[in-house]
Order: sequence, then C-alpha cells, then structure tokens
Amino acid sequence: MVSTRIEQIRSAEERVADENAALLRAMGIVAVHLLASPGAGKTSLIVRTVGSLAGRLRPAVIQGALSSQPGPAPLDLPDLPAVRVDTGGRPYLDASMVGAALEQLPLADIDLLLIEEIGTLTSPASQSLGENLRVVIASLPEGEEGPLCYPEPFTHANAVVLNKLDLLPHLEFNRSRFHEAVRRLNPRAPIFELSCRTGEGLEQWERWLSEQVLLPRD
Repeated sequence: MVSTRIEQIRSAEERVADENAALLRAMGIVAVHLLASPGAGKTSLIVRTVGSLAGRLRPAVIQGALSSQPGPAPLDLPDLPAVRVDTGGRPYLDASMVGAALEQLPLADIDLLLIEEIGTLTSPASQSLGENLRVVIASLPEGEEGPLCYPEPFTHANAVVLNKLDLLPHLEFNRSRFHEAVRRLNPRAPIFELSCRTGEGLEQWERWLSEQVLLPRD
C-alpha cells in the first residue's frame, strides 16, 4: 500500500512537471534549475546574472526556502519578478510548488526563469520540475572532490559553475582535480569558473546562458 501511494504521488508530480514544461514552452521561457550546497553562492550568482543581463533578457526568479530557515537573502531588485516558495520543511522543491509559483509570475514578460533550489545537492535527479536546464554550483571551500561526494546532480547537470574563485590564493584547491572529478561523471557539461564577488569569469557564464535562451526548442 505504501509503495502504491508513493508511485501515485510520483505519477502526479510527473504530470505537473509536464504541464509546467508545456506552459513554459508555450510562453517561450527557458527555465534553469540551480542546485548547490548551502553557502555555494546561488543567490549571489542570480543577483550578478540578473544585473548583467538587464536590457538583453527578461529574467524572473523562483526561490525555494525551508520554513525552518529565515530563508535565502531576499531578491530585492527593481523590476525583477520573483516568488519565494516555502517548502514547509521539505528538503527540495517539487513540480507542484513550481507550478503554483508560475501562477504568480507575469509569464508574458519573461524570457529566462531561474529556479533557486534550497541549499541541497540531494534533490532527486530523476524528478523534473518542468525545467529546461539544470546547473550545479560548487565553490572552492567545498574542495575539489565535491562532485564525487554528490555524483548524481553533477552527472545530470547541463552545466557546472565553480564559484568563489577569488579565494584560490587562500585555499589548497586543485582546479585540475575538480575538472577531472566532474569529467568522470559528466564529460559534456561546460564548467564555468567565476567569482561573484569580483566578477571574474561571469561573462562566459552569462554568454552561455544567453545562448541557451536563444536556442530554438521544440
């Protein structure tokens, strides 16, 4: 009975994910699901990205937060449509939460939707929210072996961001070993090394993101 109930829930979530994907496709919106451990810099990356892409793309944000936390830093940016989703203690977003958030956004005025996951790398890779792309954000303080500790999200990522590059002079971090760890799991995803604090490397990341929005999609 329990396994049957779980399968029913999964099936319902899959249908909602398909509905989310169909809605986003109909509105011409590319949705990017951002995953990272706590403190890796998801919110900082969103703020820098949104600021740099202003005037070129029309972004929006769905921001996940645990009810037991104060929540991520508020995205108090002018003219940025943003919805904060309280998961009620659940450790990751699901398709139903994202679907409810989409109803609160001005979809006709959006090109790029950034979905900020709760600070976790345990979100099931097989569970879709209806997004087009998944991006995993790692940071130097996590160490170069981080991808091997959480292989599933890196395996299924469309791109990997290595953040906090400005800390490199202060840490024993082997960039080659990080790249090797990612490539063992995912030989195709581009890796963007950058610093949200200094802006180093952000141009390459933003160019790739813009290209994804402009790609023709079925």
